[in-house]
Amino acid sequence: MLQELAIDLAEGRTTARALAEQCLAHIASPSGEGKRTFVHVDPDLVLATADHMDRLRKAGAAPPFAGIPVSVKDLFDIAGQPTRAGSRVLEDAPAAVMDATVIARLRAAGFLLIGRSTMTEFAFSGLGINEYAGTPRNPFDRAVGRIPGGSSSGAAVSVSDGMAYVGLGTDTGGSCRIPAALCGIVGYKPTARRIPKDGVLPLSTTLDSVGPLAKSVADCVIVDAILAGEAPVVPAPAMVRGLRLGIPRQIVLDGLDDLVTKAFEAAVETLRAAGAVITEIDIPTFADLAAINALGGFSAAEALAYHRPWIAERSELYDPRVLVRILRGHEQEAADYIDLVKARGAAIARFNETIAGLDGLIMPTTPMIAPAIDALADDASYTRTNMLMLRNPSIVNFYDGCAISLPCHAPGTAPVGLMLVGPALSDKRLFSIALAVEDTLA
Repeated sequence: MLQELAIDLAEGRTTARALAEQCLAHIASPSGEGKRTFVHVDPDLVLATADHMDRLRKAGAAPPFAGIPVSVKDLFDIAGQPTRAGSRVLEDAPAAVMDATVIARLRAAGFLLIGRSTMTEFAFSGLGINEYAGTPRNPFDRAVGRIPGGSSSGAAVSVSDGMAYVGLGTDTGGSCRIPAALCGIVGYKPTARRIPKDGVLPLSTTLDSVGPLAKSVADCVIVDAILAGEAPVVPAPAMVRGLRLGIPRQIVLDGLDDLVTKAFEAAVETLRAAGAVITEIDIPTFADLAAINALGGFSAAEALAYHRPWIAERSELYDPRVLVRILRGHEQEAADYIDLVKARGAAIARFNETIAGLDGLIMPTTPMIAPAIDALADDASYTRTNMLMLRNPSIVNFYDGCAISLPCHAPGTAPVGLMLVGPALSDKRLFSIALAVEDTLA
C-alpha cells in the first residue's frame, strides 16, 4: 500500500491533505475507537503539516512518502511532546527536547505523525489493557469488546481501523506481533541491534526492539528499512517451492485453541501444497526457557533498575498488574543476572546451530484468539492469559532473532497470526520468505 500511495501522491491522484483528513475522520468518529486508540492528536498541526507536504511535492522537493500518516506508540520521544508511556506516573513528564532517531528518520522520509497511540503501561503486558490511557477494542467482534493485544495496542487498531497507514511500535516479548496477530494485520520484530533505540523509553534494554505494524509485508519492509537507515527497497519474494521451514515440537504448539489450530494447520497445508518442505523439529533449548527466566528474566531486572526512582516516589500511581511484574526484579541478585546473560549467550549459540539447515521456523504467533476484555477482569485470568500470549513471540526476543506475524485466518473469522522466525541479522531473507508466504496464503 505504501508504494501505491507514494505513486498516487506523486501523480496527483491524492494529496497529503486528503489522507490526513481521512485518518482524522476515522479518529474522530463517535462510533469508532479513536478516543481509546490515541492519547494525543493535534488535528491543526497534522493538517498544517500535510499542506506543507503538498506544497513540497508541487515544488518537486518532497521525499517519497511525504504525507502518509503513521501513528507513534506513546513510548517514543517526539520533540515538544511528553512521553508518558501510557502511565499516570508520567502525567507531569516534561516535553521531549528532540526526536528519537527513528522518529527523525520517519520525518525525513516524509511520513506524517498522525498522533501518539495508546499502549499497555510501560509496555509490560501482551494484552493491551490500560484502564488509565484506554483499551481500544479489537476490530473483530467489536460488540463483544475483545482485547487488541499489547503492548502496542493502539498501533494495531490505528492501522486496522484506517486511522493510520502504519503504526510504529516496540517489541520486547511480542508487542508488535501479538496485536498484529489478534487484529488481523502484519507486525514485525527486527533483529534488535539494527534499529536505534535512543529516545525510546525502555522496558528491557536487552530485549527491546522497534518495529512496524501495517497491512502488508511490503509496508513493513519499507518502514523497517527507513527505521534502520537503509534504502526502502522491497526484495523479490522467495520461491515457496523448496523452502525449508521447521515447526518446533517444544512449547509452541501446546494448548492451542481450536480456531488457532485450524488456521495454522490450514496455512501449513497450503504452503506444503505449494512446495514448501515443512517438518517438525526438536529445539531442546526451548524447554529450558522457563527455568532460565524463573527469576523474572531480563525484563523484570532491567525494568526495576529503570523504574526504582519512580517506584520510591509514586508507586501508588502504577497499574498494580504492571508494578508486580517490575518488582519481580528484586528476586534477582547480581550473580543471578550474570548467570542469565551467560545462559542466554549459550542458548543463542545452540539455537543458531539447530536451525542452520532451515530457511526459518513457522509457528502460531499466539496460542489463542483475542479473548473478551471483560473475561480478564480478575488477576488470575489476566496473568494466565498474558503469559499465554507472550509465550511464543517472546522466544524470538530471547534468542535475538527476527520474526514477522502474518494473518492466516479465513475471511470473516477471528484473526489468527502465523509467525515466521529467523536468526539474528537474517531480516532481509525473512522478508523475502514472508512476501512469498503472504502471497501463497492469499
